[in-house]
Amino acid sequence: MLKKNLLLVIALSLLGTGLMAQEAVRNCSTMDVHERLLTEDPSFATRMQNIEAFTQEYVANHAGSTRDIVVIPVVVHVVYNNATENISDAQALSQIDVLNEDFRRTNSDAGSTLSDFVGVAADTEIEFCLASVDPDGNPTTGITRTSTSRSSFSADDKVKFDSQDGKDAWPRDEYLNIWVCDLGGGLLGYAQFPGGPANTDGVVCDYLYFGTTGVATPPFDLGRTATHEVGHWLNLRHIWGDGPCGFDDFVGDTPASDNPNYSCPLSHVSCSSLDMVQNYMDYTNDACMNLFTMGQKDRMQALFAPGGARVELLSSPACGGGGGGPTCDVPGGRTTTAITDVSASLNWSAVTGAVSYNVRDREVGTPTWTTGSTAGTSINYTGLTAGTDYEWQVETVCSGGATSGYSTSLIFTTTGGGGGGGCTDFGEPNDVSGASAPTINAGEVYSALIATSGDDDWYKFKTSNPATNIRVTLSSLPADYDVELYNKGTFVDVSENAGTSDEQIIWNTSTRGWRLVHVYGWAGANDPADCYDLLVEVSATSFRTDGSELFVDEDLRNGIMGLYPNPASDAVSMVYHSVLPKQDVQVSVMNVIGQTALTMNELTVEGDNLIQFDVSNLTPGIYVVDVFDGKSHYTERLVVN
Repeated sequence: MLKKNLLLVIALSLLGTGLMAQEAVRNCSTMDVHERLLTEDPSFATRMQNIEAFTQEYVANHAGSTRDIVVIPVVVHVVYNNATENISDAQALSQIDVLNEDFRRTNSDAGSTLSDFVGVAADTEIEFCLASVDPDGNPTTGITRTSTSRSSFSADDKVKFDSQDGKDAWPRDEYLNIWVCDLGGGLLGYAQFPGGPANTDGVVCDYLYFGTTGVATPPFDLGRTATHEVGHWLNLRHIWGDGPCGFDDFVGDTPASDNPNYSCPLSHVSCSSLDMVQNYMDYTNDACMNLFTMGQKDRMQALFAPGGARVELLSSPACGGGGGGPTCDVPGGRTTTAITDVSASLNWSAVTGAVSYNVRDREVGTPTWTTGSTAGTSINYTGLTAGTDYEWQVETVCSGGATSGYSTSLIFTTTGGGGGGGCTDFGEPNDVSGASAPTINAGEVYSALIATSGDDDWYKFKTSNPATNIRVTLSSLPADYDVELYNKGTFVDVSENAGTSDEQIIWNTSTRGWRLVHVYGWAGANDPADCYDLLVEVSATSFRTDGSELFVDEDLRNGIMGLYPNPASDAVSMVYHSVLPKQDVQVSVMNVIGQTALTMNELTVEGDNLIQFDVSNLTPGIYVVDVFDGKSHYTERLVVN
């Protein structure tokens, strides 16, 4: 039996709601912005009412009708205070790819949609292109970069103005403006509904939760924050209607829900029906989301009907076209296969009516495209450099010479190749965490490269009872590499030995399931020729950490029982359970990139221990509370606001 005094009974009872809130790490302020605009601009409510009336009329009379693909030009405004926040072109491009996949339902996890909702899952027939023409008619990459003296922004729209140390919006009738910056307060993003002021129209995303590469951070590293916020920009409400069961998101095929869902509770029922937790407009983790519905599609498409609130975007010249969108379809089903250190095969699906296809490719970050043409649906790209990022695009040429316009870029990295004594780069490209990471088997050694300063490797593996204890070993390091372990999307531990010393993580746990391993170079360390070795071991018994066995039985273990309150702004109470009579532990609070923000030492006794600490001096955001007993780490996520 766990020993509980009266104080701990009270603390644990209060933790009931706090424990549920620990997963509430997705934070969208779109409705807060909406309420603010209603108070600031009396005419905003009238415009919203008119847009809603137009939408309802469209849904009633035109839902499901055939229409042209809507193509929306995008400009990404990167507003940064330091080099980390100044995200790469590759990270921005990866987000455009995710938007296209999610809105056209070509996302790789579309097949994971629950059978209850497959029948309403929709291809919204909306695509996105990174702008190639700026407001003055000059060529552009579609990415602007603005240095700011602000350490972070909030949902007050200051990031959208030059005068507020941000970046002015480009014309909203020609572009979807997306600002990427450091958002404080644990905020992932926010958007403005149609009908709001022109100079603030668009979407804002935190730089850590944008795209799928670079500094994109689990569990929001699959680009679904922008998908969610662009959904708002296209007139979608949260799936639960921002209220209890009686509240409505104005969509007929989304079941009623009483609250947002966090993590991925696939069997959660509220309002007497199964919640659609995989919908992009819920609050679940990126790896959980995978669909819009037909009803949501109709609401978005209404904006582009004649008289719709965003119809002017159809004639935007920002992607080098205009006049109602492309005249034949952009190829879908794009993949990059047979990647070596010097070549790759570029592939796409056939388009009805295509005469041929134009293909262009280049090294990421360089200005000049190499172009080619083929009547087939693949082309071999040769003469490449090992360990280098490349991007490619394809367009359809239809009868009469009409073209679809180029697709968004697909990015790949060549393998490390020669000079490494036959070293094979296992798993590439594997710079994205989650379901798309390659699967590895326990007990097997895998060799792979950190080929460039921007390269990092993700792997997944699954543990089953009774072999739930884990040891991860990284060895034969050619440079200063480190390794992290995640429980699905939740950080568990990191090994950061200096230089080329081996790295090792031990996590003794009784829980089973999918785990992620993240290998990366410290401060950009890399070697395009020599591989590291990765070994994951699992066991039914605890791994030794200091030469002695853990004094923990199968049913009762050390661990954090809860944090209260969570989110927190000042004092935090943690209940930590120990199975040892007396033990010194180190309590640390770390940010999402592993930097220690707070640390202290505590003496614990057998049973429940109440440990308190103050987070009032910490910058708002997401943190990990770590308790280290000299042998193992025990962690919980904490949101500071």
